[in-house]
Amino acid sequence: MRKESRFETRTIHEGYDSHTHHNSLASPIYQTSTFTFETAEAGEKRFAGEEPGYIYSRLGNPTVKMLEERIASLEGAEAGLAFGSGMAAVSAVLFHLVRSGDHILCSEGVYGCTFGLLQLMKEKFSVEHDLLPLDSREQILQAIQPNTSVIYIETPINPTLKLIDLKMISSIAKERGITVVVDNTFSTPYLQRPLEFDCDIVLHSATKYIGGHGDVVAGLVVGDHEMISSIAKSTQKDIGGILSPFDAWLLLRGLKTLPLRMDRHCENSQSIVHKLKEHPKIKKVMYPGLEESPSYSIAKKQMKKPGGLICFELEGGKAEAQAFMNRLEMIKIAVSLGDAETLIQHPATMTHAVVPEEERVRMGINDSLIRISIGLEAWEDIWADIEQALEM
Repeated sequence: MRKESRFETRTIHEGYDSHTHHNSLASPIYQTSTFTFETAEAGEKRFAGEEPGYIYSRLGNPTVKMLEERIASLEGAEAGLAFGSGMAAVSAVLFHLVRSGDHILCSEGVYGCTFGLLQLMKEKFSVEHDLLPLDSREQILQAIQPNTSVIYIETPINPTLKLIDLKMISSIAKERGITVVVDNTFSTPYLQRPLEFDCDIVLHSATKYIGGHGDVVAGLVVGDHEMISSIAKSTQKDIGGILSPFDAWLLLRGLKTLPLRMDRHCENSQSIVHKLKEHPKIKKVMYPGLEESPSYSIAKKQMKKPGGLICFELEGGKAEAQAFMNRLEMIKIAVSLGDAETLIQHPATMTHAVVPEEERVRMGINDSLIRISIGLEAWEDIWADIEQALEM
């Protein structure tokens, strides 16, 4: 691909040359566990890194490589890596970056399984962490310790949709020699590209918007050549959380429609947000695109559009939230997001149930909070389902 090709074009063509694959329009699936060598000497050279070529699909596969090149291009990175799940990507990156005794500074409100991983690293490997709002330069400087090696950010944060100022974080980190890792799952590279704000590593649960169809579990990581090569040769190769060729192919297919899908997710969300704000049984609505949102100015600065997720609080508590969800007819109760279908979940008892109640409440995750991933249906039908379920 020409480097000047636009984002929408690269989602379809980047990383694939049909002339080297028998002029096939669709990317081939190299569904093989291993690759043969012409001679024993050729095998020796490949293992020694003296000759290019594939060895074993845990160490590299042509279909997976197409995906890695495409996501790297879309994020503006030098290289990419694909993993068997979003958490495989998160764990590979963190295990690569930290040593026993290190400290990780995190944005407040991270995904429940990321929180669980941080707790595991603390208990088993003495890697400490702090979860903070990361709202101001002064607060961040106070929180950084001599052994802080990573600043780990979700933005928008799961599930409260609060935004973190990426440029502010990266400028502080550069002064201190700290690596900045950004989970960009909720935005995708279509809406936000953290590397453009001098962050170091970007990761995705590609299960969500990248795949877009609820039929694949995967993770992606991008960064510079040196960092990605180091992760590939260490925690990816030796822990082995790799992506299968077929799942890589599904993601390549999903990426082709990413811009179209994200535009529709965002348009639908903006329509639903305004309806929710007007409803008397909705106590609070959280969405970065609302002018009254504390994150609105950051959204205007670092995001193309505010995204396809909405959080809101109902009057009442857990019982009222669950009763509302149970009355939905079209909208599905599920913990994923970014699919064609509109999905809804209750963070306090689902995605963030692993987080202790006191910590959850401090993060802003109370029993009345509901997260909804707005799908690609007609927004009027989405709202009609929500509205009838609100009639308690």
